[in-house]
Amino acid sequence: MTNINDLRKVRLEKLEAIKSVGILPYPAKVKRTSTINDALSDFDKLAKEEKEIILAGRIRAQRGHGGLLFLDLTDASGKIQLILKKNRVGEEDFDFFVCNIDIGDFIEVRGILFETQKKEKTLEIASYKILTKSLLPLPDKWCGISDIEERFRKRYLDLLCNEDVKKKFVLRANIIKEIRNFLEKEGFMEVETPVLQPLYGGTEAKPFKTHLNALDMDLYLRIAPELYLKRLIVGGFEKIYEIGKCFRNEGVDKSHNPDFTMLEFYWAYADDKDMMKLAEKMFEYFLKKSFGTLEIERDGKIIDFKAPWERIEYDALIKKYAKVDIISANRDTLFKKAKELEVKVENVSSKAQIEDAIYKKYCLPQLWNPTFVIHHPEANIGLAKPLDEDPTKLGSIQLVVAGWELVKAYAELNDPIRQKNVFQEQEDLFVDGVEDAQRMDTDYIEALEYGMPPTAGFGMGIDRLVTLLTNSKTLREMIFFPTMKSKENTENRDSK
Repeated sequence: MTNINDLRKVRLEKLEAIKSVGILPYPAKVKRTSTINDALSDFDKLAKEEKEIILAGRIRAQRGHGGLLFLDLTDASGKIQLILKKNRVGEEDFDFFVCNIDIGDFIEVRGILFETQKKEKTLEIASYKILTKSLLPLPDKWCGISDIEERFRKRYLDLLCNEDVKKKFVLRANIIKEIRNFLEKEGFMEVETPVLQPLYGGTEAKPFKTHLNALDMDLYLRIAPELYLKRLIVGGFEKIYEIGKCFRNEGVDKSHNPDFTMLEFYWAYADDKDMMKLAEKMFEYFLKKSFGTLEIERDGKIIDFKAPWERIEYDALIKKYAKVDIISANRDTLFKKAKELEVKVENVSSKAQIEDAIYKKYCLPQLWNPTFVIHHPEANIGLAKPLDEDPTKLGSIQLVVAGWELVKAYAELNDPIRQKNVFQEQEDLFVDGVEDAQRMDTDYIEALEYGMPPTAGFGMGIDRLVTLLTNSKTLREMIFFPTMKSKENTENRDSK
């Protein structure tokens, strides 16, 4: 088997041969007059008129027959067959191409379209120009590679050689576009809030910490944009949203990545019931636009997104599937019960964290079609507002689909005194060793003291959404460049 270094050496020699005759192997100017898709769409007209066009792209296949050379050329829009004839371009240019141009190289070709006897739409090359000389050969069959992690490390090759992967990312982009379109139609304005924050907040999570030399201050990569978005509500905006990166220094698994894309939007004068209706409406909009249907296949089963979706109380769900009454149980009783149920909890875990661990193990797998899990206990979400009719429960929503948590939404706590007390409880937990507890944000409390109207908020992980909708197994499949352990570290680990 030929060593890849030997193949690279041969291509370096071809590169020098190209340079030796005064040809630039990496020119800046390209004269493309048409994409491949446009050429194929207008094929009949262009072929009939024998109008010369100029295409540019990467060579993906090459096969020769004497004085003929057939090529497959691709660009982002499609693929077309080329034919290079010795008696058309001349012996010197033909031989130069054969000797120095490889699969993987980018070329510019000028010529006329015609149809072969086998009805293959083809461009006959009148002249060509090298645009990029590739020094490494493309994999012959990337789809069959045994090391799946190599696909994620070298995503560029994965995209080149696996059309299904590329289509999924195009679908991801379209889903995000349609979500934006929906929110804009509903009167929401897109905003941007700081990624580097002096104090992280908005949920319970471990942050990434860095240092700003110019101001000699520590900063954190945001774990959520929530508190800044709500400051904008205080500032007078009523419908705002943000789609952007968040960062959490936590575990990596099929549904978690240290950096991920989050959608959050906030709606003044709305409550949790309004938010559930809007969520159903939004999903119907972007699913029909992106898929043309509300029935999505996953794991060989159909998810039916047709509204209205089922609503079930959080405590009732745990009682149904785990046989635990979280309302009457205190923290220590619940901790003991979690151990009996073989649920992993820490000695420092709060009651809310224990409830959540039981819920994730026993309840999430039971929910397939979209389900709103509502009214979490008061202590479970420190930024949510209690229900007027039952202050022990929150105006909270969690959307679960196919066992995946997709959305967390709730009526926002806008009582500054109560919010300060909640922050203080979280701060005490942090001091006691709970690393992912929320911190006391006095600036946010001050903002609330100026007054924030009743508001509903919504948060959804985009990566998790598209992973679920595209029938992918892990978030890494739907993030262009997921966080990966370096290959050297992996190899060192495997050798131990």
